Amino acid sequence: MKKIEAIIKPFKLDDVKEALSEIGIYGMTVTEVNGYGRQKGHKEIYRGAEYVVDFVPKIKVEIVVSDERAEEAVTTIRNAANSGKIGDGKIFVCSVEQAIRVRTGETGDEAL
Repeated sequence: MKKIEAIIKPFKLDDVKEALSEIGIYGMTVTEVNGYGRQKGHKEIYRGAEYVVDFVPKIKVEIVVSDERAEEAVTTIRNAANSGKIGDGKIFVCSVEQAIRVRTGETGDEAL
């Protein structure tokens, strides 16, 4: 199994969710996060004073899929989250040793 973490722009969340649903991936965890990379934040003016906002709001989407579905899920997320502009985000893929469904005790791929 693979855990896929995608850091994306907030306005792309619905596009990613719909694209994953279209390929049969429904479960996900979504977290509001802040960070910066090459985008390096931006400047804002508040009451006449200029402030540097180092961290940019992003959304972290986490899903766990079988090994066979991982590449399809990554491609789907990448295509749905892509705006072609700086700050589109990153996707990380990690191996998952075990998954357990709390309610039934199912393990492995059956728990997904």
